[in-house]
Amino acid sequence: MTEQLIQWLQSEQIGSMIKAGVLLLAGFLVAGIASRAVSRFFSKNFSQHHIVLFKRLVYWLVLALFFASALQQLGFSLSVLLGAAGVLSVAIGFASQTSASNLISGLFLIGEQSFRLGDTIKIGNTTGEVLSIDLLSVKLRTFDNLFVRIPNETLIKSEVTNLTRFPIRRFDLQMGVAYKEQISLVRRILTEVADKNPLCLDEPKPIFLFVGFGDSALNIQFSVWAKRENFRDLRNSLQEEIKIAFDNAGIDIPFPQRTVYLHQQKN
Repeated sequence: MTEQLIQWLQSEQIGSMIKAGVLLLAGFLVAGIASRAVSRFFSKNFSQHHIVLFKRLVYWLVLALFFASALQQLGFSLSVLLGAAGVLSVAIGFASQTSASNLISGLFLIGEQSFRLGDTIKIGNTTGEVLSIDLLSVKLRTFDNLFVRIPNETLIKSEVTNLTRFPIRRFDLQMGVAYKEQISLVRRILTEVADKNPLCLDEPKPIFLFVGFGDSALNIQFSVWAKRENFRDLRNSLQEEIKIAFDNAGIDIPFPQRTVYLHQQKN
């Protein structure tokens, strides 16, 4: 029994197993070191969420290389393993073309950095705060507290508007006043309302545009700037204050009207 144990320990098989075990342990160590190095390298240019994704990707790639080397030490042919992996990847690719497309699109999104965690973005009719940016999809929380998952492929093919990318935002208010009103008076009232609103920025200055002559009103656009975190509060308060100021000054905001003439046909 002792002789058989000694022969087994002296055999090449146990040596290969020890080498494979050492390679696996080294793989875990090197993968951890590489992932931490990636974290330090990308810490200045990428968000924490992107850094975590890069760390995971590097960790598993390094570990896969050491795992393949360990299998080779145990007698498995690397060419056979690569061939089997190729066949498996082709089969999986045909079975999950959408997932592969989302994965590739996710890599482009991470590299492009059009938006980050916490940004408010608009895709089609959906607007919400970015909760996560993953390799397959982006998760949003809408203003009415709904959870929305958008595939990365959809984001790549669609127009994405980042509402909070810059520190300030402009609010464009479209309105119409009656033809009898004086444009200079309307301009003065709107400017005074903006000056008194604490959420309205002094710079850039508010913009008053006489857009044109409508069917029932003189069309006007009044634009003011606010910090992005105050945008919704400004939009609400400014419109309310303008309505009160117009009422106090007797400024009419007309509604569409049609004049119908009836003709009585004589016999």
